[in-house]
Amino acid sequence: MSNDERAIGRAADLVRVAARAIGRTGLAHAYGHCSVRIDEGSCLVSPAKPMGLVTAADQPVRVAIREPLPPGVLGEVRIHQQIYQRRPEVMGIARFQSPSLISLSALGRTPLPRHGLGSYFAPQAPLWNDPRLIRDDGRAAAVADLLGAARAVVLRGNGAVTVGTSLPEACVFAWYLEDAARVELDVLASGLEGLVFDADEAAARATTQGLIVERMWEWLTAGDALADALAGDRGVA
Repeated sequence: MSNDERAIGRAADLVRVAARAIGRTGLAHAYGHCSVRIDEGSCLVSPAKPMGLVTAADQPVRVAIREPLPPGVLGEVRIHQQIYQRRPEVMGIARFQSPSLISLSALGRTPLPRHGLGSYFAPQAPLWNDPRLIRDDGRAAAVADLLGAARAVVLRGNGAVTVGTSLPEACVFAWYLEDAARVELDVLASGLEGLVFDADEAAARATTQGLIVERMWEWLTAGDALADALAGDRGVA
């Protein structure tokens, strides 16, 4: 087996682990997908099935970033293509539909940076204010443009997309964003104004040092034997 084949195999395993983590931790139910960039021109995308049900027998699909989607790939994977085209530092993407985030977006809101995990999206994630599914290149490009340099974009009534310098980081940010939405809803329910991190506080708190991402990834993937096998492999993670 060549080095390239081994790298693709590791990337496929990472997609399987990430998909299961997103599904198992309640960030997605039947819908959603994730991907990892494998080179300048392509990525591996989770199979078209509920992410929590992905097994070793399910093969992630290689998708060219600048070509039409291959058969059998979910239409919203166009969002992944458009983001990868614009953000060369992005190595992983998670598309998910978590409960608090969807409820908050139905109010036309995205979370403010009110606690540590919310600081990563300061001043706040942009809102795509259109509930329709994004299944054409033009709308996918518009979502990627709205994302800009941010870590997440919220889709009104339809979850969110998070990005990272690795697929584990994108999954961790998905959990952070859902938790930020939970806190935002709690503050709104209290009827009080609540506190918001200022720019300096948010910048100081939004660190990835001290194994911040790695510890949350370990929690998200706990109990997955394949995740244990991939531990310590930084080639794709």
